[in-house]
Amino acid sequence: MSLKECYVKLGGDYEEVLARLFSEDMVRRFLKKFLSDGTYRLLLEKLSSEDYPEAFRAAHTLKGVCENLGLSDLCKSSSMLTEALRAGERPENLDVLIAQVCTNYEQAVSAIQMLTGC
Repeated sequence: MSLKECYVKLGGDYEEVLARLFSEDMVRRFLKKFLSDGTYRLLLEKLSSEDYPEAFRAAHTLKGVCENLGLSDLCKSSSMLTEALRAGERPENLDVLIAQVCTNYEQAVSAIQMLTGC
C-alpha cells in the first residue's frame, strides 16, 4: 500500500500532511510512532474510571496528534468527544462518542499497520 492509498483509507488529506511534514519518510515515521502512542489507552482508562477531566485531556491530546498527522476521521470523532468532555463531567451521549472514536482508531491503526508492516 502506498502512503497516498493509506491516507485515502484514513479519510485524510495526503497533500496537506506531506506539505506539513515535508517528506513521505517523515510522515511514515510519525505514523509508525502513532502505533505506540499511549494516549488512546489513557483515554479509555480515564473514561473507565470516570475521571472525566483527565479523559478530556487525553481526548484533546489525541485530537491534536490526529490533526497533525492528518488522520481526519479520528480527528473529527476525538474532537467531538473532547468538546463533550470539556465540562469535566459525563456527557449524555458518551457511549455513542466513544464508539465512534474506537471505530476510527481501529481503522487508523489497521491502515497504518498495513502501510508500515507492523
